[in-house]
Amino acid sequence: MKLPDLVSRRYTVETGVRITVQVPDQCAQQIVDAVLKEHGLKYGDYDSVTFRSVPGIQQFRSLGTGRNAAIADIVEVHCAELSFFIEDSEALLIKVIESIYWAHPYEEPVVFVTPAQRTLHIRGLDEDNPNRFWNRKAENWVPEEHR
Repeated sequence: MKLPDLVSRRYTVETGVRITVQVPDQCAQQIVDAVLKEHGLKYGDYDSVTFRSVPGIQQFRSLGTGRNAAIADIVEVHCAELSFFIEDSEALLIKVIESIYWAHPYEEPVVFVTPAQRTLHIRGLDEDNPNRFWNRKAENWVPEEHR
């Protein structure tokens, strides 16, 4: 799939991959920690940038062809979905996915690797925008150091 050529004076575009991982909610941070040992997950002027959904329900049933015995019933697990962006580097991508496999509690982790583009702001533009958090009353998610 060819991604579009996005050209703007407001942002730059970087091509890479979006990695999405489904993981039992209580294990999500250990996946993030393992990935951060391989990659800082930098996004422009920030690092450790990930997204974690609220837990949903993942279901599966073991077929018995792997480590675990076949089971009759479908199992449901409260899982979060993690996602983050990795630059276009095959060596880096291999290391990051291997770190996910190492830290994940499943025999067969659900990991999607999707070609993606991300936009990165151009520093100094639009700083007087009234929608920027620093130009309005601080909300509770704004770190104290940024108020």
